[in-house]
Amino acid sequence: MRIVSMPCVLVGVYPGQPAAVVHEGAKLADALGYPLVCAYSNPARYLVSEATDGSVTSASVDPDFADDADADFPTGLAIALAGQLATLHMPWRTLLLAGDPAQSLARCANTLAAGMIVVGTHGDAHTSLRQVFSHSVAARLARQQHRPVLVIPTHHRPPEPK
Repeated sequence: MRIVSMPCVLVGVYPGQPAAVVHEGAKLADALGYPLVCAYSNPARYLVSEATDGSVTSASVDPDFADDADADFPTGLAIALAGQLATLHMPWRTLLLAGDPAQSLARCANTLAAGMIVVGTHGDAHTSLRQVFSHSVAARLARQQHRPVLVIPTHHRPPEPK
């Protein structure tokens, strides 16, 4: 029997990511009354098993360079998220995934019965739209998901206040 989780908003996160992605995901989760799950997928690891809460057991892709520190959510990212979300009064948590980010986010979204997946674009202001969506996690998720995928543009500066 599969345990059905409460829907959540699943946000794909990574170190150095613009704050707008988590900020928009948190606003959406709060408006929907869903908890926020910030998931980082380590591409240097592969999935061994997955629990019903979305947590995974993983192993290094290269056993010659196995590092147990890679099996933990990145400390700097956890600190950044805690700082960003400290003023919000809503449930949120981090989750470490393993493998290809698009595949692991899709699998996690299915496991958690996520109401939506939120990801950011990559590139900078000089990156064309074609380049932004070629081989992107966002484009791959949008093609393979039956749930909404919200893509937050991160490669443009916010408008100047008037």
